[in-house]
Amino acid sequence: MQFVAFERAKQGTGASRRLRNTGRAPGIVFGGEAAPATIELDHNALWHALKKEAFHSSILDMELAGKVQKVLLRDVQYHPYKPQVLHVDFQRVDDKTRLHKKVPLHFVGAEESPAVKTDKCVVNHVMTEIEIECLATQLPEHITVDLSKVTKGMTVHTGDIVLDKGIKLVMHGRSNLTVATLVEPVEEVVAAPVEAAADDKKGKKGKK
Repeated sequence: MQFVAFERAKQGTGASRRLRNTGRAPGIVFGGEAAPATIELDHNALWHALKKEAFHSSILDMELAGKVQKVLLRDVQYHPYKPQVLHVDFQRVDDKTRLHKKVPLHFVGAEESPAVKTDKCVVNHVMTEIEIECLATQLPEHITVDLSKVTKGMTVHTGDIVLDKGIKLVMHGRSNLTVATLVEPVEEVVAAPVEAAADDKKGKKGKK
């Protein structure tokens, strides 16, 4: 994805507030050999871009002062109740940049699995994203979790996730965490109507 940023001359809380009032969002780009640079972006274009999953989890092409730089979205600050971006951070990356980044999990194949198709189980997604380590050029937009072979009562763990070469999970000292579980369908128990139960009870008393 590509977006356009503009150099920002004025800094500070007051300058940022005035910038937002003109329909722009302040930001910063850092990393690499160049010094950090303050930038500004069209707020509406940024707001719509932030709604796309790929904008959060893939390498972006940022056009700044006529040059295109490879960057990664690192942080977004939103207004507590207004639909407004207060500040955005980007990191410059290149072929040698090694990243730690959370990426979304995409679950596929559940409808064809024995657990869902035959036993009518429901998939409970315990995790929706996971942190990985890789080179910037290897960063995937998402990690696919294949559920096509899961069976009733099965639990899918992080160890079951298939990763491309060069990509590693970042577990922070933990191991084999639960990614998804297969929940068996609950049988509905139909209770007898209260009035019918009461009439039946009276009938038994009358017979005595």
